[in-house]
Amino acid sequence: MNRFTLTIAAAATAISMASAAFAGDQYVDGTGFAASGFDVVAYFDLPQNPVGQSQPAPVPGSKAFTSEYNDAMFAFSSAENKAKFDADPAKYAPQYDGHCAYGVSKGGKVPGNPTLWRIVDDRLYLNITKNVVGFWEEDIPGNINLAEGNWPGIEAAPGSDRAIPKYSSPAPVN
Repeated sequence: MNRFTLTIAAAATAISMASAAFAGDQYVDGTGFAASGFDVVAYFDLPQNPVGQSQPAPVPGSKAFTSEYNDAMFAFSSAENKAKFDADPAKYAPQYDGHCAYGVSKGGKVPGNPTLWRIVDDRLYLNITKNVVGFWEEDIPGNINLAEGNWPGIEAAPGSDRAIPKYSSPAPVN
């Protein structure tokens, strides 16, 4: 190999390693699935309740329809939803690798509870507890702005290994 070829190869390797170094861990709970085994595509078809009200229950995924993304397994309720996810996983995956959006706005990674969700500007956000949802909803745009500013500095940190408080997922189903 000549010097130019070696330089190009070294640059390509450095770029690919840097990209991998900045990818954070998806939050995965005891189910072994991202979003606790709920169908992340189905959230986008659910009606959203106004701020201050609980959201509808998420749709359980199935072990029959799964895809891997960001080193985590996602489950879906149908082959159609799996295909939508496979075509554009970044569109459907929860923001901040499934960690609590309010937690990220405060500079940390804590689990996101898939039953405490909201879609804002076509992006899925999760929060950890009902109390935290209240804080999040006091200023959703401001909290997203803070989270977006904090995320680059914490994304590469290991994903949370904590359990979601007082929560057990029924998903995925067979």
